[in-house]
Amino acid sequence: MTPIEAKKFLADNRIKYVLAQFVDIHGTAKTKAVPASHFEDILTTGAGFAGFAVWGLGIEPHGPDFMAVGDLDTLTVVPWQPGYARIACDGHVKGQPWPLDTRVVLKEQIKRLDARGWTFFTGLEPEFSLLKKDATGQIVPSDATDALAKPCYDYKGLSRNRQFLESLVESLRAADIDVYQIDHEDANGQFEINYTYADCLTSADRYVLFKMAASEIANDLGLICSFMPKPFSNRPGNGMHIHMSMGDGKSNLFADTSDSRGLDLSRLAYQFLAGILAHAPGLAAICAPTVNSYKRLVVGRSLTGATWAPAYISYGDNNRSSMVRIPGGRLELRLPDGACNPYLASAAVIAAGLDGIERDLDPGEPHNHNLYAMNPEELKAAGVGVLPQNLHEALIALEADAVLCQALGPVAGEFLKLKHMEWVEYMRHVSDWEIKSYLEFF
Repeated sequence: MTPIEAKKFLADNRIKYVLAQFVDIHGTAKTKAVPASHFEDILTTGAGFAGFAVWGLGIEPHGPDFMAVGDLDTLTVVPWQPGYARIACDGHVKGQPWPLDTRVVLKEQIKRLDARGWTFFTGLEPEFSLLKKDATGQIVPSDATDALAKPCYDYKGLSRNRQFLESLVESLRAADIDVYQIDHEDANGQFEINYTYADCLTSADRYVLFKMAASEIANDLGLICSFMPKPFSNRPGNGMHIHMSMGDGKSNLFADTSDSRGLDLSRLAYQFLAGILAHAPGLAAICAPTVNSYKRLVVGRSLTGATWAPAYISYGDNNRSSMVRIPGGRLELRLPDGACNPYLASAAVIAAGLDGIERDLDPGEPHNHNLYAMNPEELKAAGVGVLPQNLHEALIALEADAVLCQALGPVAGEFLKLKHMEWVEYMRHVSDWEIKSYLEFF
C-alpha cells in the first residue's frame, strides 16, 4: 500500500483515528490514537512514546523517545472499534531501528533468510479461555453448562458461546484475516480459532491483532478472554502452536515426498528441526515465558486424560505428545503458549533452525508412539529429553545458549533480567496452598 492508497483507505472507511501499535517485550499491544489528519506523522517521524514507561525497551527516564514508525503493509480497520484503524510499527530511536524492539529483532532474523532467497511461513494456532467471574469473584468458564469431563469438540460448548465467537470471527475477517475453522478445545471454556498461514512477520502482526480483538470483544460482553497458559490446574492449558515451512517463491523447501523416514520432509527441514531440538531448553524460556507456563508443560495427566503439553524434546509424525509434530511437509512446534511474544518466539525459532542448517544437524529417528505412557527410564533409554520444568530452569538454559542470545541481541539481556525478577517475585509469594498446609501444622 502506498501513502496515497492509505489516505484513500482511511477516507473510504471513514477512519477518524489510527492506532499506532507496537508490543512490549512480553508481546502486549501498546498504542497511541493518532487523528487521521496526522496519519503521515506515523509514517515519517513516528508516534512518540516515553520508552521507560514500557517493559523491555532498555530506555532510562532520561533517555530519548521511542518512536513507533508505521508499516503501511499492516494498515487495517479495527472492526470492533468503528472509526479506528491500526498500523503495526517498528520502534526507532534517534532515527534508527531500535534493537530492543521485538518486531525489529524478528526483521533482523528475516534478513538472514532473505540473503538465502527464503521466506519463513508460519501458521499460528491460538488457544484461549473464555471466562467470567461468578458471584464470589472466582474465575469460571463463561458458560456454566460447559462442564463435561471431556469437552473437546463439544457442540453445546461451541454453540452457547457463538455470540462471542461469531463477533470475533466477523471482526477478524473484516480485518483481512482469513478464519477457516473454530472449535471447542479440551478444557471447559477453551476454544481455538484457526486462520490462514502467512510469512512469519505477517503472522506475528495478525496474532497481536487477534488478541486485541478477542480481549475487547469479550470485555464488551462482560467476559474475559484469557491467553493465560494454565488457568485451571486440572485442565489442559492454552498453547499457541506454530506450523512452519520454508519457501523460495516456487515451492515448499520443507517438503519431500521421497523422504526415507516417511514424513515427507526434506533434508533442509530435518536440519531446521534438529536445530530446534538442540536449542529446545533455551527456546522454552522464549516460547513459554511465564511462571504459569510450566504448569502447562508438566509431565503427567489432566482430568481429560492428557495435558496435550509437549513436555518431551522429540519429534514424531502425527504425535501430539512430542514437542514437534510432523503433519506432512511442514513442522508443528507445540512448545509456545499464549503468553509468548510472537515476534520474539519467531526470531528465536529462526535462529535455532538456521543453526541446525549451518551445522548440518540431524534430529535422529522420529518417536511415533505415546510418550505420555513411558516412564522416565524408558524415555531415557529412547534418548528423549524433558523440557525445563520451571521458568528458572528455562532461563538458565537460555543464558547458556550463545546462539539464541547472540541472535536476539540486547533483547536477550533485558528479557533475562525481567524474567529472573518475575521468578524471584513468584518464589517470595506466599500461596493459599502454603497457608492451608502450614499455618496450623507446626
